[in-house]
Amino acid sequence: MNNPRSATIFHNPQCGTSRKTLEILNDCGREVTVREYLKNPPSRSELQDLYKRAGITANEGLRAKEPLAEELGLTGPDVSEDAILDAMMEHPILINRPLVETEKGVRLCRPQDKVREIL
Repeated sequence: MNNPRSATIFHNPQCGTSRKTLEILNDCGREVTVREYLKNPPSRSELQDLYKRAGITANEGLRAKEPLAEELGLTGPDVSEDAILDAMMEHPILINRPLVETEKGVRLCRPQDKVREIL
């Protein structure tokens, strides 16, 4: 993040919250890099870094509402971070969105107004 007016959004165009977050970024005049994470998923280390910078765990970044999360047994209290990250690498749909990165940090923008914390 060299440009203080830039932002990267890990985006799913099918997700209303993701679309609304992108709209906020555009309305604020940000130069937005849109990364459709289902087509171009982050690496494991990239995702771990994003979560660390956002101050959340992989468990908190899991899209628990996705039926696959329950099918894979990822929604229980004793599931390890590694197991969740492994599943996210194999099935990017399990990564909750949108994740937004700016020069001020990273946020999982649910609800979408959380993006304002890093603008």
